[in-house]
Amino acid sequence: MPDARPVVVVAGLGDTGVLVATRLARRFRVVAVATRPGLVSGQELGTRLVDPDRWRRSYLVPYHRFRRLDRVERLHGRISAADLDAGTVEVALADGTSVTQRYDALVVATGVTNGFWRHDRVEDLAAAEAGVDAVRTDLAGARTVAVVGGGATGVSVAANLARAGRADVHLFVSGDAPLPGYHPRVRRWATGVLTRDGVTLHPGHRAVIPAGFTGDRPTHEPVEWSTGQAPFAADVVLWTTGAVHPHSGFLPAAVLDPDGFVRVDAHLRVPGHPNVFAVGDVAASDPLRSSARNWGYRVVVTNVRRTLAAAGRAPGHARGRAPRRLARYRAPAYRWGSVLGLRDDGLTVVQPRGARFRLPRRIAEPLLFRGVVDRVLYGGLRPGS
Repeated sequence: MPDARPVVVVAGLGDTGVLVATRLARRFRVVAVATRPGLVSGQELGTRLVDPDRWRRSYLVPYHRFRRLDRVERLHGRISAADLDAGTVEVALADGTSVTQRYDALVVATGVTNGFWRHDRVEDLAAAEAGVDAVRTDLAGARTVAVVGGGATGVSVAANLARAGRADVHLFVSGDAPLPGYHPRVRRWATGVLTRDGVTLHPGHRAVIPAGFTGDRPTHEPVEWSTGQAPFAADVVLWTTGAVHPHSGFLPAAVLDPDGFVRVDAHLRVPGHPNVFAVGDVAASDPLRSSARNWGYRVVVTNVRRTLAAAGRAPGHARGRAPRRLARYRAPAYRWGSVLGLRDDGLTVVQPRGARFRLPRRIAEPLLFRGVVDRVLYGGLRPGS
């Protein structure tokens, strides 16, 4: 019997896309489009480079291990075009064919390209790991490493490489302290951690990015500075400058801001298209584009349900019923979360108001990763390597 339920297309199956798809699949027919056959998270790059086996346990997960994804139809490929008026997307599949998929609601969670560790190439899991494996090989013989960019990724990479003791690590930031966008107390704390871990911090250094270079690979030439300092030579230079590129080229230009991020209102809905939503790094939700955290997925799930119910397209809801008020997304003033990742002394989580707490490793792994993330958020994972 044909499935008569409303169709929700989820574009992107990263951390946020998985949370959206699995919850909407309880009521709707969900079709998710992903460039890989598994979750390859862009989080915790420092751990990924220093301790890849630990990173894989939580951040590299084939989709077949997610029990709740059994209810989600998955297309391995990339959306090449979207007709928001007709309610269809064109999907270029990994096998070279294409398909047109209609939808009653569309959720854009396609993320961004950022350096060598986050992109939207269509590939299998082995290829997804190969690029970072090559970077680890490059780092293995390096005596001096320069990390350019003081955001959360740059701090994580520099601190973890330095603590591993494999190289003399230098972190270059354009401002006076690392972690722009975080609370001043967190920024001071991060400076102390970097110093204790043995990182040489260089504030006030703005790099000259080579023409045409996107940070998609390490470099080996001396780094030049537009702020007047002498060039700095290192065996390996890792670029974590935050020069992100949103994966939004399949959408009409009218729904994008000047930088290519998807315009959304307070309900994470695309203006002019009441059945189209965006969430995560691709969404221009607030100055920090922080809806990948702060329960943005909950806002989208709630609002898709209420939008389809108001249209008479949700199970058990008659057409014309008065719509319920849509949920609003509220972003904090500062970034928060784990910066350094899970280390031997535990996991430190910083808060928007500058406070922080640390979970010992013996508690963080079983309680946070296996308990909260795997069981509560993801709904349980099947055993796997």
